Amino acid sequence: MPPKTFRFEDFELDRVAFELRRAGRVVPIERIPLELLFLLVEHRGELVTRQEIQERIWGKHVFVDTDNAINTAVRKIRLALRDNPESPRFLHTVPAKGYRFDAQILQGPSADASIAAPLPPPSAAVGVGPQQRRRALWIGLAAIFLFVAYSTRMYVSQRTKASSGKVMLVVMPFVNMNDDPHQDYFVDGITEEMIAQLGSLDPAHLGVIARTSSMQYKGAHKNAAQIARELGAAYLLEGSVRCDGQRIRVTAQLIQASDQTHLWADSFDRDLNDILKLQSEVARDIAARIQLTLTEQTRRRLNAASSLNAASYEAYLQGLQSWNLRTKDAFEQAIADFNRAIQIDPNYAPAYSGLARTYMLAPVFGLSEPLEAMPRARNAAVRAVAINGSLSEAHTVLGFVDAHFDHDWRGAEREFRRAIELNPSDAASHFFYSNSYLSPLGRHEEAIAEMKEAARLDPFSLPIQSFLGRTFIWARKYDEAEAQFQKTNQLNANFAINHERLSHLYASIGKYEEAIEEETRARILSGENPKSAVAKGEQLRRAYTASGARGYWLKVLEFSGKKENPPEGYSSSSGVAIVLANLGEKEKAVESLEKACAERSLFMTELNIEPAFDDLKSSPRFSDLLRRVHLNPELF
Repeated sequence: MPPKTFRFEDFELDRVAFELRRAGRVVPIERIPLELLFLLVEHRGELVTRQEIQERIWGKHVFVDTDNAINTAVRKIRLALRDNPESPRFLHTVPAKGYRFDAQILQGPSADASIAAPLPPPSAAVGVGPQQRRRALWIGLAAIFLFVAYSTRMYVSQRTKASSGKVMLVVMPFVNMNDDPHQDYFVDGITEEMIAQLGSLDPAHLGVIARTSSMQYKGAHKNAAQIARELGAAYLLEGSVRCDGQRIRVTAQLIQASDQTHLWADSFDRDLNDILKLQSEVARDIAARIQLTLTEQTRRRLNAASSLNAASYEAYLQGLQSWNLRTKDAFEQAIADFNRAIQIDPNYAPAYSGLARTYMLAPVFGLSEPLEAMPRARNAAVRAVAINGSLSEAHTVLGFVDAHFDHDWRGAEREFRRAIELNPSDAASHFFYSNSYLSPLGRHEEAIAEMKEAARLDPFSLPIQSFLGRTFIWARKYDEAEAQFQKTNQLNANFAINHERLSHLYASIGKYEEAIEEETRARILSGENPKSAVAKGEQLRRAYTASGARGYWLKVLEFSGKKENPPEGYSSSSGVAIVLANLGEKEKAVESLEKACAERSLFMTELNIEPAFDDLKSSPRFSDLLRRVHLNPELF
């Protein structure tokens, strides 16, 4: 029987876990490209035609043009494998025919399990009748349409100057010139550090595109003008990095997007301990070329760049790589890496800041509970600020903890404002200022403006684009919310949490059929067995047909207690409270919220803005909860 695991170079392709790993770490790659990679590896050394790909991945009877979808999937595979299409190590294109995977394969120790088939269409669920099969087939076809929309997405050209008059710059992913691909984390980390460095140069006149969006172009073959149009940037910074023992060589060039003129280029050879000085030199040169006005404080900061411990810096960059994967396992590794950096150099502030950010989001990724994670996040952020008060991200963490854990709203505002003042190009600061402070206090127009600023700085960030939809919901702008969720689907149709949020929106406004369809997609995309997901959708549909909205919510309540639920499903105490509120069970809903409060749930900041709780506001117990989290109006 075919093996469960394939190994080639430092990659592992695991069918059981359905993931690609590199040097033991999970490589982010979407479902369809991963399915295609399995197909190619299973037929290694053989030509796999485009028709065979279509039939294996999408089925024989697909009434959409899959050419663009195949091209996109191949491109994503190459990005994941760091495979240059001009001189490929793994994936070879056979012109006008298809693709061939060429690499020496080492099979995993277990070779007794059959290879899983691609996710079956929803209509494959057992016991589903003709009408249900048509509905389920519609779900599958809609998902395909969404994927094709993603693969052929059209970017809206943006002005190279924001309404504030800022000029936008994008730092392109630096190229790893080392022979060792394991050094990618180091080069990517330097790219991220340069983004942060440049973002704080002249905040009034220069904005810098965030890492999430700039990294979309890693390995892409696009010219400066095209990238500038897609990101709304006037300038691009390109560079490469080569390490040789304790020496590092960085080359960089600044390009004006309008006419692709090279404004400046230079090479820097430094000892690895002097990487901060190198970054400061690059920042000063760029500031001079695009005529930025640096404050005296900024000049002093750049001139004061000191040496650092190279081993601590490398551990910190490894932590950044893990943190950016945004998974539970990766967060555990990030905590270990940041702690190792701190052990090597107890005065390295960015390592404390990275640790603080990881603990801040640990409850979101199921790594630990707020009662454990929030004090750790606060302690690490306080230490980072004590060493270096100019770290924007550390102040953002303090604002988050003040809002979600201490419910110290004045303190939260102070910290968020300080973070934005230090680095207005930090999309995360705008993001959390919006949803952790402005929205909970009912300042919805300001919250929407901050989210839009975060999206401008990081236009390809799916979390930001999707959360803007939630911000519209809190403001009771349901049409805008739906449009925003659909826009996010066009960016990436496989982002499960966005489908779940769209499902919640549809249910709250009485579009239950649409809510069921989106819920089914969210379940499948989060990894639930497609047959199980579709069967649950049919149960919801039957419950709604038989008993209306109450039947729907009763079935949702039943599902909330089951093990498999999509992200942001109604499985937490606060989620159950929403379901109970929709059922009109006011006292039980408040009881569930009191349980969430005892758990120190991060959701408690949303008490006053969640639409489902509007009918609870006459309850004295609900009013008491608002006072306990300091959301009673008289405090402001």
